Amino acid sequence: MKPAKAFLLTLLIVAIYILHQDFWNWKKAEPLVLGFLPVGLAYHAAYSVVAAMLMAALVSVAWPKHLENVQGKESDGKGDQTKDH
Repeated sequence: MKPAKAFLLTLLIVAIYILHQDFWNWKKAEPLVLGFLPVGLAYHAAYSVVAAMLMAALVSVAWPKHLENVQGKESDGKGDQTKDH
């Protein structure tokens, strides 16, 4: 992975970590989002979606490719059993 891409992903991870500490919503329930959802709960719902999108980006961009190159074991006709049993 290129150093610039790694730096950007690291910066995004730090930003999402800092945004998780939503101290500005701790003591208020107003305004209600969509008329029924407290602002803190709506914030965390949106935060969860953004965090999931970041994780998807991390998996697609930063996942080590060598972990996907798993060669199959020789089959001995016994299914998933190992040779030790």
